Amino acid sequence: MKYIEDNRRIWDARSESEDTWSIPVTSEQIQRARNGDWSIVLTPTKPVPDDWFPKPLSGKKILCLASGGGQQGPILAAAGAEVIIFDNSRKQLEKDEFVAERDSLELKTVQGNMQDLSAFKDESFDCIIHPWSNGYVDNILPVWKECARVLKRNGLLLSGFGNPLEYLFDAAKLEQGILEVKHSIPYADIDHPEDPDIQRIAAADGYIWSHTLEQQIQGQIEAGFAIIGFYEDIGGTALDRYICTSIATKAIKL
Repeated sequence: MKYIEDNRRIWDARSESEDTWSIPVTSEQIQRARNGDWSIVLTPTKPVPDDWFPKPLSGKKILCLASGGGQQGPILAAAGAEVIIFDNSRKQLEKDEFVAERDSLELKTVQGNMQDLSAFKDESFDCIIHPWSNGYVDNILPVWKECARVLKRNGLLLSGFGNPLEYLFDAAKLEQGILEVKHSIPYADIDHPEDPDIQRIAAADGYIWSHTLEQQIQGQIEAGFAIIGFYEDIGGTALDRYICTSIATKAIKL
């Protein structure tokens, strides 16, 4: 689909501009991870609780899904996991490859669309790490189904995603800290080709779909998961003053 190519190009540019999700971890962080002192995020600021990860982590096969940028994957590899990083953006994957070469880490990168994990066999992984990224595809349900397919029984899916309420508001005014309700949910940037502000923001940040909470949470359940962990975090907009708009879930494949 065209938007997959558009978002790939946009994220390549964001990666080269040192986006928040594109700043590689330092050698010092890698060394601490090798010594057992590490954390990663699925949402903008809150570290994932330690008890969310499979134990022991060493030797576990982990898929970092739509998770390029030189952050989660290298840390988990340094902590002893066998890591594959899958992302739509080649520039994002190059950040992981940079850290791996710099710090002598073993990890693998694969480029592709998160809705299609046909590169991997059934029951290939013990855990999937899926940071805030699935708003960049039009349909989240194939992602959950593919995650269930490639995870082993009792495998863990750790995901971060946005609360769709953010997209109720005029995007340009939200940038200015003004909350003006304008849209209904579900929302998609591509449904507003006549709005220059939406197209400007999408061209810079990527085309977004505001999946409903039912699609995000019930979608996991229908794919064969049980939700066994949950927390909220800020979202990085003016709404942070009033409500957390990022969500993280821990799910287990039944």
